[in-house]
Amino acid sequence: MFPRLGRGRVLLLLAAVAAVVAAFAMVLSPAGGLAPADGATRGGTTKTRWGPMGALDRTLLVKVRQAGLWEMPAGQQAQQRASSPRVKEVGNMIMQQHMALDADTRATAQRLDVLLPTEPNGSQKSWLREMSGKFGGDYDKTFVLRLRAAHGQVFSVIAKVRAQTENSEIRAFAERAMKFVSTHMSLLESTGLVTRSALH
Repeated sequence: MFPRLGRGRVLLLLAAVAAVVAAFAMVLSPAGGLAPADGATRGGTTKTRWGPMGALDRTLLVKVRQAGLWEMPAGQQAQQRASSPRVKEVGNMIMQQHMALDADTRATAQRLDVLLPTEPNGSQKSWLREMSGKFGGDYDKTFVLRLRAAHGQVFSVIAKVRAQTENSEIRAFAERAMKFVSTHMSLLESTGLVTRSALH
């Protein structure tokens, strides 16, 4: 069937295709109480079996969901547009890990009856458009710096919720999300493109 490809390469190719299909299915799937509106603003503090849940708790789920909605496509795009093998590798790892985090986010939101957005916010859409116009080394730098800055923003939200929430389910989710975000920042820094001059 594939006369010029070894079996290992065929399996690797099929796994990559399956991962991309799964990523888009996850982004577009309506499961888990998803809504276009910002679910963080729905109601005040509510009682749950895991403790009270307030607007900041909902904000965490919304922000993490939106991070995945633009970083999964960005990670896939990096594998096609980046010139650096390391940036391609990091893009793939971030995409794969966000697929797992997104599934966790959706399941947690469903348990807590939190509405989640179905698309990235305006800034995130503009970052994807910006990167779509870049190539080579210019793409590499833009990808790394945009994603690192975005991870820094969501990291501060996670830390605040982790410190203040009274909901044990949200606290546990914040712990898991923080590990992902910290790992992603380290991966992006491992490209060598997060220099002092690039940050100013």
